[in-house]
Amino acid sequence: MKKFNLLKEIIVIARDDLHKAINTNQEFAINHEGYVLAPPYAENEILIFKGKAEMPKASALTIPKPQTIAQILGNNYKIVEDEGRVLIKAGGNWQELIGINTPNSEYDDTTADGIAEFATKEMESIGWFADEFDIDYRDMVNELEAKVDGIILCVEQEEPYQFSGLGMIFDIEEAKKVHFDFCQAIVKEKLANHPDFSPDNLTVDEEMAAKFFNAL
Repeated sequence: MKKFNLLKEIIVIARDDLHKAINTNQEFAINHEGYVLAPPYAENEILIFKGKAEMPKASALTIPKPQTIAQILGNNYKIVEDEGRVLIKAGGNWQELIGINTPNSEYDDTTADGIAEFATKEMESIGWFADEFDIDYRDMVNELEAKVDGIILCVEQEEPYQFSGLGMIFDIEEAKKVHFDFCQAIVKEKLANHPDFSPDNLTVDEEMAAKFFNAL
């Protein structure tokens, strides 16, 4: 999986496409690749903006001025207009983007509590049983991030260190296999070598987990 750090990445958008979306007065979105989208959005879209242009309030004395792109997208975005392009940095709007993108993420790494679960039922079942053998969710995620295709949508800085991210997996079937194989190998190793997990001394839940991983 590749990191897409919103504090560093510049999203480049065709200005004509953006203006067309704005002029519809309907909701639109911008994905991390710079494409302007109309709803309904694909389930795997990674969005750096979702909203609509609010019409300025008119009065009897004044004619409302057209809103700028910066006003429409909001103050949390850094925006530069360059000939036919609009360049955006979206890191400042991270808190809102968490809510927009969490429904499409496989895991949430945005809090100090760390990763607690997977979104997909099958992925979470693997994690739930692996927990019986003290396999940490962080270790599971590290394996996924090293071996499967996806994006870690995040904000990350070095000084002081800060990280907050969402894991977006592209091929969930591939991820299930990597996830299961990783946990299965650890369970088998612990059953063979760890005194706390002797096959003759397992709890009911540990035995159920071992059978789930075809380790008994």
